[in-house]
Amino acid sequence: MKNLSETLPTILLKKVVHRGQLQLLLVFKYHPLLITSIKNIKGYTWSKTLRGWYTEFSAENLTILKDTLKNKVTFTIDASIYKPITLKIPREKRVITDANKNIIRLYTKYLQGKRYSESTVKTYFTFIADFFHYIKDKPIVELNNRDVELFIEDVFVPRKMSISSQRQLISAIKLFKAFYPECQIEEVKLTRPKKSKILPTVLSKEQIIDLLRCTKNLKHRAILAMIYSAGLRISELLNLELHHIDIDRRQIIVKNSKGRRDRIVILAESFIPLLLNYINSYNPKKYFVEGVDDEKYSAESIRSFLRKSCINANITKRVTPHTLRHSYATHLLENGIDLRYIQELLGHAKPETTMIYTHVSKKDLLKIESPLDLALKGMVDQNKTTDLPRLSGNY
Repeated sequence: MKNLSETLPTILLKKVVHRGQLQLLLVFKYHPLLITSIKNIKGYTWSKTLRGWYTEFSAENLTILKDTLKNKVTFTIDASIYKPITLKIPREKRVITDANKNIIRLYTKYLQGKRYSESTVKTYFTFIADFFHYIKDKPIVELNNRDVELFIEDVFVPRKMSISSQRQLISAIKLFKAFYPECQIEEVKLTRPKKSKILPTVLSKEQIIDLLRCTKNLKHRAILAMIYSAGLRISELLNLELHHIDIDRRQIIVKNSKGRRDRIVILAESFIPLLLNYINSYNPKKYFVEGVDDEKYSAESIRSFLRKSCINANITKRVTPHTLRHSYATHLLENGIDLRYIQELLGHAKPETTMIYTHVSKKDLLKIESPLDLALKGMVDQNKTTDLPRLSGNY
């Protein structure tokens, strides 16, 4: 007779923030018997957003879960369980004077006149609106650099805003000074913090194949395959129109991407059967992927089913649509493609941006031998034996 744990799916335990609180999230493949067992444990609730069962995160709840399902299921512990998570301080409602609201509207119009992208305008608007809320009734003409520094110290730091967000804030303030020169801010003395040098998360080639195979929905699989095979940004995928896909020439024209640049990328030959199957099945009218009423598909929908596919493929890394683009670039580099061509395919303006993939590529790193391996091989040569000595026992 089979052990019950052999028939029930593995449960992935994660620590997440949901509804403003730390929660213990259980993620597993659908199984009615396991769901019944969890329902019998007090305090668990199903979340459509998280696509899993959750309860308040505590050592006690973790122990109760393990004791209740002991010898019934196998648990996999996500790295998030061991990491401290600080809850974000909720934003208070902005209070801005009517005069300052009008200045913000004119500033937004100024940015649009400079032809900044919709995303940049929205980001800069948010920062300036938060800044105006912070200064309260202080006249704009009296604003100085110390006000900006205090805003960062009192708002940005407590909210744990990223370095890149702080750099964007400084850019927004510099442009505001150009728009409103009457204020006392000296843009020359405003300095941006150095960029964080964080290595991108990359999936192996085997994990990419597993991810696609575990994505059962044809439309979802076509989306993920398109992002990876062409190295697209999520915005580029959502804006991709059908007439920009040239199957005969195996090319995709990416129009008006980041920096208002067009580029041509390769349409993978192995992707064409899946592409044709998807188009014939779903019959999109204008865009490669469409939502309700033939409108553009939403980025959040892609992130949602990607999370589910990662669970089904037993991928525990934090994977986003951009992770597929990172993986595309890294795998090109490992396959020996010149960095200049990769820069062109990715649409990077500067080669320095593409250079980050040299740090995550294993092509050349695999050729480097660890000093430990060399030391053990040296002992083999001295003893004139063929077996490597073992570190786990006596030589």
